Amino acid sequence: MIRTPLRPLARILKARDQGQNPDSIEAENIRLRNEADRDHDRNRAEGRFLVMGIAFFCAFLVIGTRMGMLAGSVPEEPIAQASGSPIVGQRSDIVDRNGRVLATNLDTHSLYAQIPDMIDPAKAARDLAAIFPELEEDDLLKDFTGERRFLWIRREISPEQMQAVHDIGDPGLLFGPREMRLYPNGSVAAHILGGATYGREGVHSAEVIGVAGVEKYFDDFLRDPANEGAPLELSIDLTVQAASERVLQGGMMLMSAKGASSVLMDVHTGEIISMVSLPDFDPNDRPRILTEGDQSDSVLFNRALQGVYELGSVFKIFAVSQAIELGLIEAGTMIDTSGPLTWGRFRIRDFHDYGPELSAENVIVESSNIGTARIAMMIGADRQREFLGTLGLLLETPVEMVEAPTGDPLLPANWSEISTMTISYGHGLSSSPVHLATAYASLLNGGYRVEPTIVRQDGPRRGPRVVSEQVSAAARDMLRAVVVRGTASFGDVVGYNVGGKTGTADKPRPSGGYYDDRTIATFASVFPANDPRYVLIVTLDEPSVEALGEQRRTAGWTAVPVAAEMIRRVAPLLGMRPDVETLTPTGVSLSSN
Repeated sequence: MIRTPLRPLARILKARDQGQNPDSIEAENIRLRNEADRDHDRNRAEGRFLVMGIAFFCAFLVIGTRMGMLAGSVPEEPIAQASGSPIVGQRSDIVDRNGRVLATNLDTHSLYAQIPDMIDPAKAARDLAAIFPELEEDDLLKDFTGERRFLWIRREISPEQMQAVHDIGDPGLLFGPREMRLYPNGSVAAHILGGATYGREGVHSAEVIGVAGVEKYFDDFLRDPANEGAPLELSIDLTVQAASERVLQGGMMLMSAKGASSVLMDVHTGEIISMVSLPDFDPNDRPRILTEGDQSDSVLFNRALQGVYELGSVFKIFAVSQAIELGLIEAGTMIDTSGPLTWGRFRIRDFHDYGPELSAENVIVESSNIGTARIAMMIGADRQREFLGTLGLLLETPVEMVEAPTGDPLLPANWSEISTMTISYGHGLSSSPVHLATAYASLLNGGYRVEPTIVRQDGPRRGPRVVSEQVSAAARDMLRAVVVRGTASFGDVVGYNVGGKTGTADKPRPSGGYYDDRTIATFASVFPANDPRYVLIVTLDEPSVEALGEQRRTAGWTAVPVAAEMIRRVAPLLGMRPDVETLTPTGVSLSSN
């Protein structure tokens, strides 16, 4: 810094000429300079204090505002979740093939307690127990007077319950907005939809997650905000599903069966139009999983998808069709049916004595075990196994439901010659009704493999060819003959040209062997048989009905009439008009002018 000299020579000389004292002038200059320095320092200090004051004021203002906001808000319950991960509450709807809602979201509220804010815990406990009968007053009071600061009371409450709690008037009882999963059709399609529950949750939102069925299989899709609310479109038809459930429920009761299932499938697309498992449940109030006993007795068990059974004579059409495809026989080829057929220590018998021989077609019509076993011997184990595999009977079904992998077919440990014979008439290999529907659709749609699906498709999905068109047509003709003059005579529905095959299998004992009085009765049908559109599988577990003075357990007396009634109900819903022959009137002529 350059400083001005305090005693410049010119000023000193001038002061002397004027008779002034240079020392006085110097002292005055020093005083003025010191005052200027003090004023400068004071101004700088005052500026710093002003800036610091403003900064402290802003800081206290922000902190005070935040504290006020926290004091007036409701703290969230601590939850175990990843840091910074938001809770996504919105979930896409599920609709049927026509856009009708199967699952949706409903705005509701949760109820919780901020216990330190409660003014009368005893009264609150008493009043809450009166509003919610499932809650115990003593348990609530224990929670309210213990060390807990937060308590979930109900995850979902109705508007009426919310008003009743509000009338209690305790400031520690608070409500939080949330969405709940609603199934507006109750138990309809319960096993398909599965159900949902809450995952991560706070007092202001909750994450809805699937626990079974398509809700769980498509959980990521349904929760993905990128879908912008686009619904999941299923292949099922709600009206057909509801009608199928009503008919099957009535049939199960009439036939005194412990359980039942049905599968209706489009033969060209593999779409499942309806799938029923009884007994069922309401997904709005999903029951708990059984912790003991046989899981197949649970209402949550999907008999159509998870239930694997020896399905009996419905398999016979596979053996005859394969033999025709291989050129080993034709529909009119005579087959030796004399019996019993002995193989080592095993004996294969027929339900009736059909004489020394039957045509291949009549082996199907009369349901001859011996005739089918002899045809299977012509085919051989390796070719039989390969053919059943191409029909999808040996692997888990690819249906888009989490339960599908639990319905794996049960195969023989050693696919021996005797296994080849018994499998040909549906014993020694267990599969699900969905497997059977897929195999029938592939065989009867013209001979193309289809994959089963629960998701709506835009058109036919043809896979590899499994049999020729001619063999497929021959199989349909044989199945039609079973209904017209065979074991499924109760299955004929006027105008719909139904074809099908019955199957009755004794249930295996857990300890080995088979029951004498417990069966699985199945009817596998196609309609119309001359121009197939749908296959329908109806299975009854342990049916028994009295007819003509006897207890009847076979499929012809039990599953067949139930399937016929189901076709009669659902065919019009599918847009199918009965093909009734029009009679030409005689004796009357109409003329126009």
